[in-house]
Amino acid sequence: MPRELTPNTAPERIGLDECVELLSERRFDPRDEDSLKGAAKLLARLGANDSFLGDLLVDRLADRAESSLPTSAYSPQSIMLSEARRGFFLRANIWPSENDSCLRRSGAHNFAYGAPHDHNFDFLTVGYFGPGYRSDYYEYDYTKVVGYPGEQIDLRFVERSALSKGRLLHYRAHRDVHSQLPPESLSVSLNVMACDAAQGWHDQYAFDLERRAVTRILNPSSTEVFLRMAVALGGEEAGELAEHWGRYHPSDRIRLASFEARSDTADLARRETIWREAEAAGSLLVTQAARKELAKLEPA
Repeated sequence: MPRELTPNTAPERIGLDECVELLSERRFDPRDEDSLKGAAKLLARLGANDSFLGDLLVDRLADRAESSLPTSAYSPQSIMLSEARRGFFLRANIWPSENDSCLRRSGAHNFAYGAPHDHNFDFLTVGYFGPGYRSDYYEYDYTKVVGYPGEQIDLRFVERSALSKGRLLHYRAHRDVHSQLPPESLSVSLNVMACDAAQGWHDQYAFDLERRAVTRILNPSSTEVFLRMAVALGGEEAGELAEHWGRYHPSDRIRLASFEARSDTADLARRETIWREAEAAGSLLVTQAARKELAKLEPA
């Protein structure tokens, strides 16, 4: 489960601007233990400031906030507290309870409840307000996972616990898995999120806990989307690029997307040829997907 980094003593409170500046000066690198623990101390100090987030929200609602403040991203429950800089950004997350109208109207899935997943980045989180969302925590070995839907993996249950006020955790990329449950009452958490340019090339997975299996990749790249669009528009050059990438691209995900893009625009006979080629492409991810597609093409 995530590493427990909750401070032993009550931290001295700090303001948002000072927290962002200090994090930026020191840089956030979760691979460096000193950097990680330094950022955790700053997040704990910000979490001890009971008034900053409420004041910020009032200013935004009254249109008094500075124009340089970032807009929300990720989902409606996330509030961006800083722009991305020097390997990190800050955000706040709102976690409604089952009794809150926004959850009843929008559904639990819109708040990531009951959706087991890992993360392709490290981040720190602290309980800021309320009893905190609950999680069933698991661990797994990312290096042993190919990533195709239905792949059986070794998910090890650790515990169920809540992100209570002041509790500070380090979620480790490609290791910690959690299935979140609504808190007993409305809660808020604060995060220091690691970010870097290579992040999008590392897979983030959704899981089926009963089957202990991967269900899908959660972070398709813009490259995959643009490739599919280009091939669908029918350009000869796009088709040649997809064929080349299917054979030689260093990313298995892009190789698979290349075969899928070509298959989507092909007739039945050509589709079988494409997936036979994919089956022998030398990538286990692509091979497993190809076998599923070929099974669909077999006569009933």
